[in-house]
Amino acid sequence: MANTVKAAHQKELFGHPVGLYILFFTEMWERFSYYGMRAIFVLYLTAETMDENAGLGWSSGEALSLYGWYTMLVYVASIPGGWIADKFLGQKKSVLFGGILLVAGHSILAIEQMWAWYSGLALIIAGVGMLKPNISTMVGGLYKQGDIRRDKGFTIFYIGINLGAFLSSLVVGYVGEVHGWHYGFGLAGIGMALGLLQYLLGQNYLKNVGNFLGKSEKVEDKEAMNKPLTKIETDRIIVLLISFLLVIVFWGAFEQAGGLMNIYAKEKTNRMLMGWEVPASWFQSLNAMFIIFLGTSVALFWANRKLKGKVSSSLFKMIIGLIVMGTGFFFMTAASMEFNSNGSSAMYWLVLAYLFHTVGELCISPVALSFITKLAPVKYGALMMGVYFAMTGFGNKLAGLLGEWAESQGEFAIFTGIAVFCVVFGLIVMIFRKPLEILTHGVEDKEGTIHEEAEGFELADKE
Repeated sequence: MANTVKAAHQKELFGHPVGLYILFFTEMWERFSYYGMRAIFVLYLTAETMDENAGLGWSSGEALSLYGWYTMLVYVASIPGGWIADKFLGQKKSVLFGGILLVAGHSILAIEQMWAWYSGLALIIAGVGMLKPNISTMVGGLYKQGDIRRDKGFTIFYIGINLGAFLSSLVVGYVGEVHGWHYGFGLAGIGMALGLLQYLLGQNYLKNVGNFLGKSEKVEDKEAMNKPLTKIETDRIIVLLISFLLVIVFWGAFEQAGGLMNIYAKEKTNRMLMGWEVPASWFQSLNAMFIIFLGTSVALFWANRKLKGKVSSSLFKMIIGLIVMGTGFFFMTAASMEFNSNGSSAMYWLVLAYLFHTVGELCISPVALSFITKLAPVKYGALMMGVYFAMTGFGNKLAGLLGEWAESQGEFAIFTGIAVFCVVFGLIVMIFRKPLEILTHGVEDKEGTIHEEAEGFELADKE
């Protein structure tokens, strides 16, 4: 017994599988490259062609339109990416190929030619489609069914995502705005190359996760791939698809960060701080910074709530997340009112908005990732994760459309409309929460068994 316990502990770090941290750093560098590029995407398109740091001179509407299409396709590509993993490659190899495509795409963007711009975007879309759904599915595969550590593991993983996003907004944003847009794009490519190298070096800790089930010799794996869906599995898929409506609305609002709110920070916000002008792209790092500082606190809040027997189901968390995030847009309403009165608005409105957006994101995004790995049938695990990210993509496209409408409707109407719609939509879904949770067939009620076993191991170790 003691040997078994010791062996189990050799494969863990801070109470979680070592593989979690391999995936943590892989995703951190992937998000460094993606969010770094996103931080300067719209700013590069709208920069004047005659500026010292010349851009393409597009209008805000044109730039936000392309931004919406790009961010939608990046995530919609997760559907074929998940399908390829489930049917042909497995998640582990799909992540590898996705990383290679991303290094190539970001590197090509460093070339100052329009063919390179569109070719790079295409490669990034394909790369994210292969990597994003599959690396998230692998995180879930590190934990057995019923392991209460799963949600906490996804929160740790999510902190890795936002550590990369935080660093990229500061580093890539600064390099792009000050030294040259294409230097920024190239730096994003270097970050992804580091992530790919780290992933390759950590394969020993990922031997039992992300493998292609079609080649497995295990009887249970073959049965999982070949047997038809049961009534319970079908019900759970229905719950997932309905919960994705929350995802579309959430990201449609949240992704104003890279588009409309980015332009608002650039053009209508007083960014002077002690005689120095804060780069507009730096405001996007606030979300990631807040996640790094608040991630574990929000996770502990929900864990303590569950221990006290209060409502803390995944659907409840997601609904609360949407409402909290929507409330944050009322601060942008206040900012637009101040701009209409004074000709500029204070930075603290953006800070408060990003704070509420972050708390909302922590309640919905890592929770949704974990929820999918609990409910999705094994043979459709990566595909359902791909559908989730596709819904994220549709939300991104919606964000682009809302940003375009701001040109005709004005920021006040758009920000206020988003806030009201998110809060009302969240309250409506809350009404149907209990019937939807019945269709999960108690999958979350089983959590705790593995956690109790882990605590037993810890006691045995101490003895």
